Amino acid sequence: KLYIGYTENLKRRLEEHKRGYNFSTKFRMPFKTIYLEGCLNQEDARQRERYLKTTASRRFLAKRLRNYKSSYLI
Repeated sequence: KLYIGYTENLKRRLEEHKRGYNFSTKFRMPFKTIYLEGCLNQEDARQRERYLKTTASRRFLAKRLRNYKSSYLI
């Protein structure tokens, strides 16, 4: 499963997920960061997050990460 979210402090956010502080990822541990995007301002990041949570974007990410997932599962 994929987790999609945005933060102003990536290092802190990843540490929170790794320690199980986040409800949405607590029961899916351990997990691995395989794809990141950066934005220059908060509004762009929010809009990108909203798009990434759509069905069209999830299909795009599935295609983009297909090779990674297949090599990861082997």
